[in-house]
Amino acid sequence: MNLSYDNLEKSLAKELSSIYLLHGPEQYLISMVVNKIKKNFGDLLPGINYIQVDESNIDNILSEIDSPAFGCDKKLIIVKNTGLFKKDGRKKTATPMQEKITEYLKEELEDVIIVFIEQEVDKNILYEQIEKTGIVCKVDELKIENLVIRLKKICDLYKVNCSESTLRYFVEVCGTNLLNLINEIRKLIEYAGENGTITIESINKLSIKQLDSIIFELTDNLAIRKIDIAIETLDNLIYQKEPIQKILITLYNHFKKLYLCSIAINLNKDIVNTLNLKPNQIFLVSKYRKQVSYFKVDELKKILNELVNLDYNSKIGKIDVEVGLKSILCNCCS
Repeated sequence: MNLSYDNLEKSLAKELSSIYLLHGPEQYLISMVVNKIKKNFGDLLPGINYIQVDESNIDNILSEIDSPAFGCDKKLIIVKNTGLFKKDGRKKTATPMQEKITEYLKEELEDVIIVFIEQEVDKNILYEQIEKTGIVCKVDELKIENLVIRLKKICDLYKVNCSESTLRYFVEVCGTNLLNLINEIRKLIEYAGENGTITIESINKLSIKQLDSIIFELTDNLAIRKIDIAIETLDNLIYQKEPIQKILITLYNHFKKLYLCSIAINLNKDIVNTLNLKPNQIFLVSKYRKQVSYFKVDELKKILNELVNLDYNSKIGKIDVEVGLKSILCNCCS
C-alpha cells in the first residue's frame, strides 16, 4: 500500500511491516523513519540480524533473505541506492535480479524485515510487488509552512527567539532541504545565544544561500537598474568558487522561467503549472510576477538568446564566460 509520511509515522508506532520502500528527495526524513524502524526492531547485531546492502553487494541480497539470523528472532536488511527500481529504457522486460527479488517478495516473510531506500524510482515489477505486499512511501520536501513549524520548534528548544516571518525568509533564501536548513539554523542559534534573537541581518551575514536565491537577488537589481550591485553579486559568487558555467546555466534557467511566466500572464494561464513548480515552491509565484513586471517579453527573449550565444562562443574559445556575463548584465541595464 502507499502511505503518506504522516501515516507511515503513525503505523510505525503500532507494528513493523515486512517490506518497506522509502523514496523521494527528502532523505533526512527518510533517515528518521529508518532510525524509528531500527529502534522498534530492537538490538542490532551487524552481520547477524542487521545487514546493509548497496550497489556494491546487491548480488548477496537473496542469500541474505534466505539465511537465518542465528540466535535472533528476525533479521533487518537495509537495501540502499541499488538502482533496483529503475527501468531500462532499452528493454521492456525486467532484469533477472528484479524478477528474482520480486518472486521472493511474493512469499510471506516471517523472519525478515526489508527496507528499500532510493531517491528516484520507476513503477517496475518490483515496485508493484511491494505496493501489494508491503508499504511504499514517497517522502517529498516539506512545504514552507511545515518547515517553518519544525524550525520554530528547534529555536524554542534552544530558547532562541525567531519570528515566523524571519524563518520564512530563511527558508526562501536557503532552500527547502531539511538537513541543510537544520545545519544552517544551528549556526544562527549559536550566534544568537540563549534568549537571543535570529534576525534577517544575521541570516544574510551567516547563512549559505541557495544559488537560485542569489540569482533572484541579482535579477532584482537588474530590474531596478542597479548594475553595480548586480555585478558585485556575480563577483561574490565567483569569489565563493561557484562554477562560472553553473552560474550561466542557472541564470539562463531563471530568465527562461521569467519568459514563460510573462507569456503565461499574457495568456491568462496558471503560473504554477506553466513553470512546473512543486508544492513547496508556490511562494515563488509572487517573486516571479514582481520581476516579470520590470521586463518586456522581447527583452527577456533577447537576454535568453545572448546567454545561449555566450555559451556557444565560450566553448569555441571566442569569449570568456565571466566577461560575457558581465557584458550581458550591463546591456540589461543600458
